[in-house]
Amino acid sequence: MDNYENKSIILFDGVCNLCNASVNFVIRHDKKGQFLFASFQSDAAKEILLQYNLKNLKIDTIILIEGNEVYYKSTAALLIAKHLEGRFKLLFGFIIVPKFLRDWIYSFISNHRYNWFGKRGSCMIPSLKLKNRFIK
Repeated sequence: MDNYENKSIILFDGVCNLCNASVNFVIRHDKKGQFLFASFQSDAAKEILLQYNLKNLKIDTIILIEGNEVYYKSTAALLIAKHLEGRFKLLFGFIIVPKFLRDWIYSFISNHRYNWFGKRGSCMIPSLKLKNRFIK
């Protein structure tokens, strides 16, 4: 983890089409290259989850790791938006909505993501250009 100092790490479900589309969206709007990525199915993510004592976590959430802090569900999504270029930063304003309500909406979408958006047979393989953004 020391190699990733000053970077934020996003852990995501690598077989979820919605999750992959979200990662691609973040990459396009993260001009500073602040975020690194690992799919839950990767050895790297499993190691990170163990390091943060998150070994029994369900993969129905996006996880954001900033420094020593771990964020889940809607809070992770809003904090990610806060760091993106352009108007997407404004989405962070939804942080004022009570967490239980934000997370209920997040969980509702998450629980239906495979039905609504589909599922891949395997994790995406990043292009050579993007390979350095993914933790091995």
